[in-house]
Amino acid sequence: MSILSKKNELGFYEIRLESIGGLGANLAGKMLAEAGVLGLGLNGSNFSSYGSEKKGSPVKSFVRFCDPETEIRVHSPIEEPHVVGVFHEALYKTIDVVSGLRPDGILLVNSTRDFDEIKQDLHLQYGTLAIVDALSIAVEEKTKVNTAMLGALYRIIDFLDPEAMKHVIRKTFEKKYPHFVESNIRTFERGYNEVHFKTYESEQGAQGKDFKRPIPLLGYETQELGGVITAQANSILKDLSGSRQGFLPQFNQAACINCAACDTACPDYCFVWEAGEDKRGRKQMFLKGIDYQYCKGCLKCVEACPTTALSELREMIGYAEENQVKQNYPYVTGGVS
Repeated sequence: MSILSKKNELGFYEIRLESIGGLGANLAGKMLAEAGVLGLGLNGSNFSSYGSEKKGSPVKSFVRFCDPETEIRVHSPIEEPHVVGVFHEALYKTIDVVSGLRPDGILLVNSTRDFDEIKQDLHLQYGTLAIVDALSIAVEEKTKVNTAMLGALYRIIDFLDPEAMKHVIRKTFEKKYPHFVESNIRTFERGYNEVHFKTYESEQGAQGKDFKRPIPLLGYETQELGGVITAQANSILKDLSGSRQGFLPQFNQAACINCAACDTACPDYCFVWEAGEDKRGRKQMFLKGIDYQYCKGCLKCVEACPTTALSELREMIGYAEENQVKQNYPYVTGGVS
């Protein structure tokens, strides 16, 4: 008798993890597949898609399970998952994380917000929404988000055995990082116990969300000869806020001495300056604030700041938008400031 609670037409139970580089989704997918295959005797496969393999860039990890007598002959990315795990909720700004989710599917989100707010932002019509504050758990236990998300996933996927995952955690960490074993097991247990659910009933005959594969604007038929970039300086249009892993710098202008140590350490153009005069009438550049559109949350500026003008802050919804000071690029916008 099969222990899989659901199957698609090919006999697979499929999971897709949506994340950014640095949060451990790739390792989480490997550990999840290993626990199902070695711990429960299922057939399974795991692979990831992570583009440039750069910290902060989008990452997808895929896991397929099936009964022992079923062979896995499909190795394409998972387009219609039973479960989607979103490690970083800001991904919805640039990626349709619920694309292809089945009407009876389960969406797990790492967040502190309420159910209805997330449902509205992700355009989720029906299905089960699960929320866990994986970042807070990871910070308190001094571990990573992926272990807390694994705990929540084990609560969601009812045929998986939590004890099998604890064994995998021990096996993964005990040789190289033995001091991380117990803290990761605590993180896993907290993720398992602290996840909350809400189900939005689907109508009879409801269809899942259609999977949409993003298509580049310039493909092999529309690209300029020689690979010409038609929109020069287009990097200033990018929003890097999705790269933040839950923290950003908080600016206290009263404590700032305008030394520019933060700007020197910053890998991007996050700090906005304006010309002015000091108390003696000498010309000087003064720091106005931070353009959070380009801030990836590396916090190098906080380390470099010699005063208390910059401090580490757990990101709250709306804080970056309310406290953002925009950069001015007059030549790109077609005028002069």
